[in-house]
Amino acid sequence: MPLPVTGNRLANLCTVATLLLCLGGVGCGYHLAPTGNPVGASSAGRNNDGQKAIFVATFTNNTPEPNIEMRFRNAFIDQFIKGRRFKFVDAEGLAEVVLKGNIKNLVMSPLAYRSGSNLAIEKRITVTLSLSLEAKGTASTLWREENFSQWADYTLDDTSFSASQAGQKNALSKLANDAAERAYRMMTADF
Repeated sequence: MPLPVTGNRLANLCTVATLLLCLGGVGCGYHLAPTGNPVGASSAGRNNDGQKAIFVATFTNNTPEPNIEMRFRNAFIDQFIKGRRFKFVDAEGLAEVVLKGNIKNLVMSPLAYRSGSNLAIEKRITVTLSLSLEAKGTASTLWREENFSQWADYTLDDTSFSASQAGQKNALSKLANDAAERAYRMMTADF
């Protein structure tokens, strides 16, 4: 037989319900949108929108993976445009800050194997980058990360080589986008 809901019991139920809603993220106001001032908090040298003009230099590629430097550079450009903390410019001469990147290493390693064989069915791609955000015209480095690492996983299709290649290509795109988003958050965290 259920217990009747009395004043104290009702108050306790309301408290528990409120706590569950907040723990579940409903109505708590928590968000991951960038806040604060843009990098280089002084207003000197800003464009009319109050944003620093940024240029993303061509990344260097020290891996055997062809054209990966363009994939990463484009991901960082997209992130700076999306993030709205900077104004992306397409010429270094127009920039106040420059992001430089070096793809130091790219490793593909098996994660899972087909039962009863040594054939990989899932792989992990790990990239290591050297990134620096530099104020143009000075020797000032605003942010640097020498061993920035990010990874992405993908499955292999043992029936189709082209499907496996497509999976790897998609994983590289995801890896570049995730790396750009995470690096952007790190760059702007203290500002």
